[in-house]
Amino acid sequence: MATPTPPAETVTALARRYRLELDMGKDGTPAWTLVPGITEFTPKIEPTQQDVTTYDAEGWSEQAVTMLAWSVEVTLAHRAHPTTGRFNAAQEALRRASMSFGAASYVRVRYYDRNGAPDAQEGSALVTWEPEGGGPDEVDTIKVTLTGSGPLAEIPNPVADAPAPPVNKRGGDA
Repeated sequence: MATPTPPAETVTALARRYRLELDMGKDGTPAWTLVPGITEFTPKIEPTQQDVTTYDAEGWSEQAVTMLAWSVEVTLAHRAHPTTGRFNAAQEALRRASMSFGAASYVRVRYYDRNGAPDAQEGSALVTWEPEGGGPDEVDTIKVTLTGSGPLAEIPNPVADAPAPPVNKRGGDA
């Protein structure tokens, strides 16, 4: 038996490769704005599976995906201007959407690999804004959940022509 050739992909991708942007446009023209302060980012696509087993399966279960649901869970360091104390506009837009009804409760978001890899999605979502609280020695963090409403569309990565990330001399990521 021959030994398989090792894969060429030997550098581990880092979780911080994701960038999240919010469409802050008011006239129908997208105005993509960075959501700063992300300390954790977890995109999810969850399938709904239904049993489609027939007698033809001879006792083996068969499943079919009948629906997909997407969400993104983000933990944010709550950002404020050092002089005015005003909170970041993109973070505030998420907070306001979380307390709204109807059309005002939806946001348009996109996320992508900041290094230019072909991993980029866009969709509309409802927002849950949950301050995490804490003691007097802790920073103000917020758990934000973006629950997809409709499809999560693959898009061309907005930074696809970006240079590759630097690699340190030991073969890992910089």
